[in-house]
Amino acid sequence: MVTSPNPSAVRSGEIAARVLKEISEMIEPKVKIIKICTAAEKKIRDYGGIPAFPCNVSVNHIAAHSTSPKGDRSEIPEFGLVKLDIGVHVDGYITDTALTVDIDGTLEGFIAATEDALEESIAMMHPTVSLGDIGANIEHVIKEYGLRPISNLTGHDIKRYQLHAGKQVPNTKIRGLPMVEVGEYYAVEPFATSGTGTVVDSDYVYIFANTGLDIQLTGTTETLRTYLLEKYRSLPFASRWIGSSKKDVDIVDEIRTLVRAKAIRGFPLQMEKKGRPVSQAEHTIFVSEEGPVVLTKRA
Repeated sequence: MVTSPNPSAVRSGEIAARVLKEISEMIEPKVKIIKICTAAEKKIRDYGGIPAFPCNVSVNHIAAHSTSPKGDRSEIPEFGLVKLDIGVHVDGYITDTALTVDIDGTLEGFIAATEDALEESIAMMHPTVSLGDIGANIEHVIKEYGLRPISNLTGHDIKRYQLHAGKQVPNTKIRGLPMVEVGEYYAVEPFATSGTGTVVDSDYVYIFANTGLDIQLTGTTETLRTYLLEKYRSLPFASRWIGSSKKDVDIVDEIRTLVRAKAIRGFPLQMEKKGRPVSQAEHTIFVSEEGPVVLTKRA
């Protein structure tokens, strides 16, 4: 039984916490979102890590899977909530952390709701505690602020090179879920909204991952499929990370072909169903015999 976090996981968490703190200071009105994403990913590499997924910058009603595509001209707005979500891996040991910035200071209750729910739920992450009970507590805390948790977004356990390893940390009460166990890693991430408490997929997809299916294609498409498998394994990647030195290669078309062949799958940008603001807070923890060890704690 593993009773202490792997040193690579500890290092990954330190990098993720440092990058999240530094990049959050860039979130100001009129700053280009692609500038934030690329700066975060560069810092991760500069500090000795590798992005475990593309930097997510999700504005107001957008809740998840929002990273800049190539040529993105969108900017941080003058008001509202901006979620910054960072993932790092060191030798495959992944940490995942996020915070929300209230641009004009009018939605502080959203941030307090998710931060308090995160803190209280982490305190519960002891061996033999039910993940359903943790979800019930997250729901209770967020509702105390007059908001709703997002029921169809969850935290998750993490394994080496597996960002979502199978177990879920719900944001609402769910019966029959397994217990927390010593040696596990979890990303705990409450989401709060004034809307319906659900998100829906949009038509925009900028993040992808290999499916791992044994599919043989041809030509440039097969070359790209092989490259993506070798480069990213099972971890998500951004469409803007992919390029070609050949002028006659249409990367967007190649990605579509890979999706149709089920060699890769997309993660649609997710939005609150009624278009209401969403806040998020997240840490990665390791479960020791004594309880939770926060790997992404910011200094």
